[in-house]
Amino acid sequence: MFKSLARQSTIKQVARLSARSMSTVVEDTAGPKCYGGTYTVTLIPGDGIGQETATSVKSVFSAAKVPVEFEQYDLSGFTPENDSLMQEALTSLRRNKVGLKGILYTPIRQGHSSFNVAMRKELDIYASVAHCRNIEGIDARHKDVDFVIIRENTEGEYSGLEHQSFPGVVESLKIITRPKTERIARYAFDYALRNNRKKVTIVHKANIMKLADGLFLNTCRAIAKEYPSIQYNDMIVDNTAMQLVSKPQQFDVMVMPNLYGSIVSNIGAGLIGGPGIVPGANYGREFAIFEPGSRHVAKDIQGRNTANPSSLILSSVMMLRHLQLNSHADQIERAVSKTLSVDGIRTPDLGGNHSTTDFTKAVIRNL
Repeated sequence: MFKSLARQSTIKQVARLSARSMSTVVEDTAGPKCYGGTYTVTLIPGDGIGQETATSVKSVFSAAKVPVEFEQYDLSGFTPENDSLMQEALTSLRRNKVGLKGILYTPIRQGHSSFNVAMRKELDIYASVAHCRNIEGIDARHKDVDFVIIRENTEGEYSGLEHQSFPGVVESLKIITRPKTERIARYAFDYALRNNRKKVTIVHKANIMKLADGLFLNTCRAIAKEYPSIQYNDMIVDNTAMQLVSKPQQFDVMVMPNLYGSIVSNIGAGLIGGPGIVPGANYGREFAIFEPGSRHVAKDIQGRNTANPSSLILSSVMMLRHLQLNSHADQIERAVSKTLSVDGIRTPDLGGNHSTTDFTKAVIRNL
């Protein structure tokens, strides 16, 4: 069952949510919301192709009888920063603890700051995880690619602290702190340990930014000593880019500050077939938001029914595993894999001519 909470139903929505919050105060502090065996998840389709890919996910979930109910907020990056819908979506995320999200548009040069970044900071969702691996049947520049990018989400160049000190002179502050670096480093090494990964690569630019990236590098090295069973090395970010496109098989788990993660995740997407097949997740201590790992709005193909929904479907698979709905997660993941590798159903971004609707129907047939 899907519940769409749009602006026109705000009064009815507030009454329903108030009743729920009054009756579940204790449970709200415990984790993802589950009522009668059904989880409630905040859904933000996002801009560009977001509505089309979100519709695909909802269709697949319905066909697979996934016990998830969505609270949908049609938030857009084209709306003003003080839009009440943004606050309603954040309230929903705080209550439900789990969200599925497309990518929200961020204006260039002028306008409000990124809603995507604001959500992560507001909810302290500090760890971004994107998994780049070859998918059987998809032509790629390299074989045997399988690495995980772990990116600090809340500081670095994305701190949003910049000003014009004199006409024509802009100063932008990059923030790196030891506590947040320790946190993301421990997350990366814990991830490697839990997922039977062998090595963590620390990506930095400490040869030039000796204080900021020097702190990041030295802190990660210190944390690495707490995990003797996990190998680690470090690599300067520009060399990382070159190594990725020449020999990506050398990477296993990678940990890095915010901006480098944005760049590396896009390189990773290019290595395996494009952003349409890279799932992603963002984790904090209390909240988790699942979204495509390579963050593209794809406004140029909006409304054409040609978008590849795989990245959002696979992100929802990660969400189902987070909710411990593993059988549903496995079922949907196998269906996507069969659709791509056996049936050869591919959208234009993967060299095919099938529509979003065609792909969604094929996944449902393969459930």
